[in-house]
Amino acid sequence: MVSANDGDNFSFKKSNGAPSLPSLTMCPNSGLPPHMSFRMEPGLLNTANAELEQRHLEAAEELYDKVIERCQQDRRCSMEELSVAYNNRGQIKYFRVDFYEAMDDYTAAIRLNPKFEVPFYNRGLILYRLGFFDDAMKDFQKVLQLNPNFEDAKISLRQSMVDKEERRWRIQE
Repeated sequence: MVSANDGDNFSFKKSNGAPSLPSLTMCPNSGLPPHMSFRMEPGLLNTANAELEQRHLEAAEELYDKVIERCQQDRRCSMEELSVAYNNRGQIKYFRVDFYEAMDDYTAAIRLNPKFEVPFYNRGLILYRLGFFDDAMKDFQKVLQLNPNFEDAKISLRQSMVDKEERRWRIQE
């Protein structure tokens, strides 16, 4: 099993399983009414994404904070953009090993766009690492319901099942 400080062993994935950050084009249609589909100025979110990809975590987090604040204040962004901003800010918190804060951001992303499988996967990874195997398995199952081809979710679900069973046997001994 991987330690909580070994963040490089679990990468975050796009919905196609590629090892990189989710892009706005990868976000599924949220099914929101047309009046909710205003787009914010793409530069700020794109800049935040670029900073995160360069591992400039402090700068990226500040930019995601601004994106989230602007979206909440003037409602000039889509739910998909706001969901991506929460998910990616959650990744930064994950890298700092602020697991509970990261889960809060992933949960916010899920509430905004329940068809976006990436935050379910990311939250499932944290739940797995914390030993909450049942909750992790629920998140991985949801990912696979949304995207049956998400290979890392399949692997993580299987591993969660194995580790849950191993823990059950250790407790019985």
